[in-house]
Amino acid sequence: MFYFENSYASLPERFYVKLHPTPVAKPGLVRVNRELAEDLALDPDYLESQEGVSILAGNSVPEGADPLAMAYAGHQFGGWVPQLGDGRAILLGEIVDRRGVRRDVQLKGSGRTPFSRQGDGRAWLGPVIREYLVSEAMHALGVPSTRSLAAVTTGEPVFRERTYPGAVLTRVAKGHVRVGTFQYFYARNDTEALRLLVDHTISRLYPEIAGAADPVIALLDTVVERQAHLIASWLGFGFIHGVMNTDNVSLACESIDFGPCAFMDKFHPDKVFSSIDHGGRYSYSNQPAICLWNLAQFATTLVPIIGVDKEKAVTVATDSINRFQDHFSDAWTTVFCRKLGLLPDESNHVLVSGFLELLAETQADFTVAFRRLSCLSNNDNDNKGFVMFLNAGCKGEDWLSGWWQQVNRDGLPEAERQRNMKSANPAIIPRNHLVEQAIDAAVAGDLLPFNRLCHAWKSPFADDQMESQFALPPKPEEVVSRTFCGT
Repeated sequence: MFYFENSYASLPERFYVKLHPTPVAKPGLVRVNRELAEDLALDPDYLESQEGVSILAGNSVPEGADPLAMAYAGHQFGGWVPQLGDGRAILLGEIVDRRGVRRDVQLKGSGRTPFSRQGDGRAWLGPVIREYLVSEAMHALGVPSTRSLAAVTTGEPVFRERTYPGAVLTRVAKGHVRVGTFQYFYARNDTEALRLLVDHTISRLYPEIAGAADPVIALLDTVVERQAHLIASWLGFGFIHGVMNTDNVSLACESIDFGPCAFMDKFHPDKVFSSIDHGGRYSYSNQPAICLWNLAQFATTLVPIIGVDKEKAVTVATDSINRFQDHFSDAWTTVFCRKLGLLPDESNHVLVSGFLELLAETQADFTVAFRRLSCLSNNDNDNKGFVMFLNAGCKGEDWLSGWWQQVNRDGLPEAERQRNMKSANPAIIPRNHLVEQAIDAAVAGDLLPFNRLCHAWKSPFADDQMESQFALPPKPEEVVSRTFCGT
């Protein structure tokens, strides 16, 4: 059973629209995340039962839930949209997990809401499987992320460019307040709502800053720092979100909304996968700058409620935003020096940048290259083999020589250095071609590839994964170069 609390539902009615999910024809179980269910103090056997699947599909609302669709706005690809909101999602309520952390439980694909605009409010099985796999892999990689509790089919068709089987994802998050939520009320000059939203966000996510001299600035400072760390972790795993719109920036600083996202195979800093990102706005290397831009929009919404005059408020908010670059630089240095087995020092930037340049020039596989480097021993055969893998010639030899010099200066024992590097460089990631293969199989009625991936990606850093089929880059005919939004 669910034991719900409903702090967001206690906010004024202009924050949301209360409504129930739209029932579906024939709910069917795809998968319950049993480990997550147990963490949430839920009974996985109950969730897999007919009654549980009925709840997960939206056909019945559990006792204590207060379902609603949240209002928000946002900049989408830089263009302002004054009203977005949960157009295909219903927040059932909040539960407290075994560690005392309050978590939202939301159904995605649960039918039309007043925010659906011209949409049907539904999801098809492909995007549900993609979000389930990628969000759980992100969690296993140690990246803050929303989680996937369950996926079910609806027994109803969903019409996109062709007909697909419908599905509903149960998403779990520390919170669903977004930058776009603040923008929604800022655009309406609703300072009371902005204050209420700040109070709610601090109480829910950051109670440690409640006693700050100016909690509004403390919230901005906290979000700026945590978003900088989040983006650095994305870059460390070659992840490209694909739609970093302000309505996809969580104040919980979790990765959220896995639409046309992808993990790179061959490395290139300007890589884009999203079919709708024609100008490369959300390319791999542009993600820090876009994050900063999004945070500037957030800061703008807070200016009316910072406890000083407007001119001073703008200055204080700007100072907070300007600290993003230092936070990001520190986080990026830590992430990539750890991946290279080096001490997190700015003096190692040349080695990090040099390695990334080698990968870009040789189009080497990002994940395989870092993992193979993690396994190197200081002998000629290993080094020659690695340079041959990179196909980098003398330039690769020179870089490797410089890397070994720095590794030896740091003085860590080889076994410890390898262990540290392997803990930062996964053997497997959610390869685009494997995700697409799992989707194609599931649409055809075969869930085995999906379930195998769910199991494999629970332990992405394990040595035995290096020999698995999931560690292999795609063959030329398997390469997925474009990904699509799930709506």
